[in-house]
Amino acid sequence: MAWEKTHKILVQNIDRQIIWKVWQNVNQWHQWDTDIDFARLEQPFEQGSQFWLKPKGGPQVKIRLIKVEPGVAFTDLTKFPLAKMYGIHEMKETKAGLEITHTVRIEGPLSFLWKKIVAEKVAAGLEEQAEKMVQRARELP
Repeated sequence: MAWEKTHKILVQNIDRQIIWKVWQNVNQWHQWDTDIDFARLEQPFEQGSQFWLKPKGGPQVKIRLIKVEPGVAFTDLTKFPLAKMYGIHEMKETKAGLEITHTVRIEGPLSFLWKKIVAEKVAAGLEEQAEKMVQRARELP
């Protein structure tokens, strides 16, 4: 059984490549994601690469990039015992502006447990993270 939560934000007057630049700069995520102490990527931002992330109040976890479409989308995967959590990040141009979508999805036999322990907290921060991420993108040269 799977569970997911999605947040969308519509942004005007911003280039998708600037959002992409913020997304792929994993080592700076803590500057706009207030739910984490750090994230560290020592490999290129591409499919198959892994990085470490330490949520505030929790242990650090290893996350793998399982899908990377430069300038468009990326999906990351965190494995827990008998569950997998996906972070799905997508952008698309619309007539009204750039639509940025973040989805947290968890599946597997123990997804109900990991949903309560981790996924709901991650999902609760999606709106604030999206707003701060866009603000960070607007501050870039």
